[in-house]
Amino acid sequence: MFSWICARCGRDNPPSATTCVNCGARFDDPVEPDAVSEIPAANPVVNPALNPVLNPGVSVSVAAPPMPKSARPTLPGQAARGGVPTLLLTILSFLAIVGIGFGIYYGITWWNGRKQATSTGLDPAANVARTKVTNPIQKYVEVVGIRLTEGPKKKPEARFVVVNHSQNSFDNLSATVTVYASTQRSDEDSAGTFRFKLESLGPYESRDMSVPFDTKLKPYEFPDWQNVNPDVEITSP
Repeated sequence: MFSWICARCGRDNPPSATTCVNCGARFDDPVEPDAVSEIPAANPVVNPALNPVLNPGVSVSVAAPPMPKSARPTLPGQAARGGVPTLLLTILSFLAIVGIGFGIYYGITWWNGRKQATSTGLDPAANVARTKVTNPIQKYVEVVGIRLTEGPKKKPEARFVVVNHSQNSFDNLSATVTVYASTQRSDEDSAGTFRFKLESLGPYESRDMSVPFDTKLKPYEFPDWQNVNPDVEITSP
């Protein structure tokens, strides 16, 4: 049987003992430097039978120093002292990913709208919100029956009917019409513009007209008549 030596006072103890017979320390207690300095050194009693000098045939084992207690493990979601909580880092990362996704989506939407405006041959300003009505006769003049075709000289042409819904006659009537093509989307795409001028338009009178159509679209790209939505702006009188 092997004895163990107290790590606190250095006293030899029998194997069955769990506490030191000299100072009462447990065999697995860590040694504190201050506690060791306070305990006076004792002259251990050496058993001659166990003394390797007096009895070379006896082997004495020295107990290994106790292992330090492991640090308390960090629980999930618990950050180190002085650090940022894991939950807060998770929330910030999620918000960053969502922000990047929205930025990419709106960037693609803006680019597609700009590309569509360029393909129609119109300035981007032509695709903004409709201009507020300022001319007093605006509500009495209607442009209907628009058909976008190709003229005899292979030039784009707009055929339409101008209607006067007033009991008054309008002289030197001129207007600019922006044609919007209704699509399955919530907004509308500008297809082009045309202008007309009439010397006079009597009360409740309608007039068939045909004028050049300013657009960059090909004839096969013209919207059908049922999908045409005109925006009339009276420029005179």
